[in-house]
Amino acid sequence: MKKVEAFVRHEKFDATKDALEEEGYTGISVIEVKGHGSQKGVREVYKTERYRMDLLPKIKIELFVADETLDKVVQTIISSSQTGSLGDGKIYVSDVSNAYRIRTGEQGNTAI
Repeated sequence: MKKVEAFVRHEKFDATKDALEEEGYTGISVIEVKGHGSQKGVREVYKTERYRMDLLPKIKIELFVADETLDKVVQTIISSSQTGSLGDGKIYVSDVSNAYRIRTGEQGNTAI
């Protein structure tokens, strides 16, 4: 079982969520976050004033998937959220030893 954490642009969130739902992955958690990668933010000009935005807004999507569906989930996220520009985001995958459904007591892949 894997935990997938994807950081995507705000404007790509709906497309990513819809693509995941179309593939049958409806159990997601969503968190609004701010941060920066190697580009360390962006420089903007507003009414002739220059300023730097160090922390850029992103949407963090978390979902748990069976090992055999991991590649499909990752490719779905990439294809639906990619613009080809800096700041498209990142996907992190980590191992999960077990999951439990509180209501029924199920565990493992049946709990996700």
